[in-house]
Parts: sequence; structure tokens; C-alpha cells
Amino acid sequence: MFDTQAYLNRINYQGSIEPTADTLKALHYQHMLTVPFENLDISLAKTITLDQAIFYHKIVEQKRGGFCYELNGLFAQLLQKLGFQVTILSGRVAIPAGGYGADFGHLALLVEMEDYSWLVDVGFGDSFREPIGFGPVSEQIRNTYRLVAEEAGYWILLQRPKAEQQERSLYLFTLEPRKLEDFRNLCLYQQTSPDSIFTKGRLCTKATPEGRITLTEKLLIITTVTEKQEYPVNSEEHYQSLLKEHFRIILVS
Repeated sequence: MFDTQAYLNRINYQGSIEPTADTLKALHYQHMLTVPFENLDISLAKTITLDQAIFYHKIVEQKRGGFCYELNGLFAQLLQKLGFQVTILSGRVAIPAGGYGADFGHLALLVEMEDYSWLVDVGFGDSFREPIGFGPVSEQIRNTYRLVAEEAGYWILLQRPKAEQQERSLYLFTLEPRKLEDFRNLCLYQQTSPDSIFTKGRLCTKATPEGRITLTEKLLIITTVTEKQEYPVNSEEHYQSLLKEHFRIILVS
């Protein structure tokens, strides 16, 4: 059973639940600070199934995180319960060498209001803390973001660190409505293919008020607006200790 208040408690949200732009921004921000982006189930060979009830059990009841299909898939349900108009979108993630990955490689959300629309995404790791509007540049803690309309109905999400001049593309998407089951094949690929970034090592990361904290197989990385600190992970026991200390996650195989 979906318990709205339990979800709000999970993300430490105590503000208004009226379906307004301010509420949307506050919910998004709290989600980014409390629910990590992580692929830990993949390392445990646990199948990630596209089912909102399973997402709810993992994220709300077990106080875990997940990747885009889980995080945005469940956040969409919360927003709908609160009265927001939500559409699931398919994204193609930018490849460092150039171009974009496959369609359905990323799941994002569109929230439409009477006078404005927002790109909502709590499942892209080191990304925006508050929704991005289809309008002016969005200035956030370490980066600026903007949406650019392209040909054939595509939009590109661009990010630029405030200390740099060069923008980089994060992903592109169309506004065509999708269903959760449309992502089934790519969700399976992401957790099983040796070519998937999610099968190449464990990752757990979440935003902090000052920056971000990230745990990889080898490093604990703490970043703020002004500095970046890295601490080595010395053993599996040390890794599990850091996971518990910084993310409150205790893995059960």
C-alpha cells in the first residue's frame, strides 16, 4: 500500500503539499538530499523489476536508493498522489565520446502546471537539485542548467559548472508520454550487460547542502562548492562501514 505520509517522512519533508511550483521544488530538493542514487542491488545480483510497489518497499520502507527507473518511477507516483500532472519521459544519455545512448536509457519526468512546465529528475546522480523550467537558465549551487529545443521535437539538458565556460549535454528527450513498462528492456540491459556503466562497480551518491558525497569501490568523495576531498576505501569491511555511516544503508545479501 502506498503511504504518502511515510514517503514524505522518508525524505524529511514537512512543508506544504499543495500542488504548486514551490512545493514541487521543495519536494525535489529534499529527495535529492535524502534518497541516494545507487546501483548496489546489481552487485548483489538482485533483479530490479519495474514495479512501483517494489520501488516503494525498497526506497521508503527499506530506506534504500536506486537508479533512474526506481527513483523517478516512484517519485512520479508521489507527485500524482499530491495532485500534480506528471508525464513519464524517455531520455537518451550523452556519451562522453560523442552522441547519445539508446532511447529509454533514462527515465525523467515532466510536470505541467497551468502556466509553466518543469523537467523533474531525482534519478540522474550528480544533477540538478530543483526542477528545471522550460525557460531561463537555472542557477543552482555548483552548476547552471538550461533546456534547449532541438529538431524533431527533442530537448537537450545542458549543464555548466559555474567556474567554467563550457556547457556539456547530460541527455536529450522528447515530450512524448511513456509508460513504466516501456523501459523494461533497457532496465534489464542496464543491470546485466557488461557494457552498462552500472555493472562496472558499486556507486552510492547523494547531494548534501554544501555539495555531494559519493562512495565508489575505492573512494569516499566529499565535494563542496570550493573543495573536493577523497579518502581511500581500505577493505570490504571499511566499505560497508562507510555505507552505513554516510548513507544509513546496511546491505543484506
